[in-house]
Amino acid sequence: MVTVTDRYHHGDLRRALIDAAVEAVAEAGPSALSLRAVAKRAGVSHAAPAHHFGDKAGLLTAVAAEGFDRFADALERAWESTGDFHAVGAAYVRFAIDHKAHFEVMFRPELLHADDPDLLRAETRSREALHRGTGAVPGAVFNVRALAAWSLAHGFAELLIAGNFPPGVTEHPEEAFKAVATATLLGE
Repeated sequence: MVTVTDRYHHGDLRRALIDAAVEAVAEAGPSALSLRAVAKRAGVSHAAPAHHFGDKAGLLTAVAAEGFDRFADALERAWESTGDFHAVGAAYVRFAIDHKAHFEVMFRPELLHADDPDLLRAETRSREALHRGTGAVPGAVFNVRALAAWSLAHGFAELLIAGNFPPGVTEHPEEAFKAVATATLLGE
């Protein structure tokens, strides 16, 4: 297994720090993250994270931007392979399960530099991927169907990763989401 430190010694300190931050968030959540602990985990000087990201919010912003890009990729793949809006929602749920640390950071604007260009680009890309199939006009401020879809998928994902569903749902989350979506506004 390649460790974060091994990746750093191959020349990509930024990548090593982001990976270390994702691991730390997965273990203890974003609020417990410290730059010093991330540096230690990555095997670099305690000043390295601040040098690359400025502060904790800068590092978490990089994690969130990466998360939104991966999220957009997952949603786009679901739409392109199925053309089914329910499949996009199921991909949303699967992303939350498979990338829990990213997911925990992405939707916490109080922890991020909201004006970061990479974050804004990635958020826009993921929003457009999510809104595909809802009839939302790109760039529109409000679309009730898109807002309902996002609320349903996000709420389902949050409840799922927090352990609030019975085993039948947790064993087959994508199918459970599709059934819930069919039973609500999205089933129209």
